[in-house]
Amino acid sequence: MPLSEHEQRLLEQIERALVDDDPKFASTVRTGDRRQKARRKVQLGALLVVVGLGVMVSGVALNNVVVGVLGSLIAFGGAALGVLNYKAATGAVEAGPAPTGPGGATASRGKPGKPGKAARQPLKNRLEERFRRRYDQ
Repeated sequence: MPLSEHEQRLLEQIERALVDDDPKFASTVRTGDRRQKARRKVQLGALLVVVGLGVMVSGVALNNVVVGVLGSLIAFGGAALGVLNYKAATGAVEAGPAPTGPGGATASRGKPGKPGKAARQPLKNRLEERFRRRYDQ
């Protein structure tokens, strides 16, 4: 449903006030696609891995341990940056609750009926549930 002209003017005034009050927050909120930022970070991570490997090889060629260690740290940082942003870049991160399967168990990619590690309940809840099932029988 489109906004009326009056509502559009009010929205523009609110946006201007927000930019005037806190420009950093406004620029953070204004940005559109989070996947695009994550993709850039993954690409930057891949570039850092390549640069780090190049620095590491040059450290070996120069017979300099410090340059080799620096290269390995750069490569490790790039790999970490890429891995940490991979899910957001591919769109695998979904907002909202996880889909549930039969019996209230959270659905996972693993074996049917067994939740994955990320979807598991805390140990305390699982133990309480087992106790209740035994007590009810």
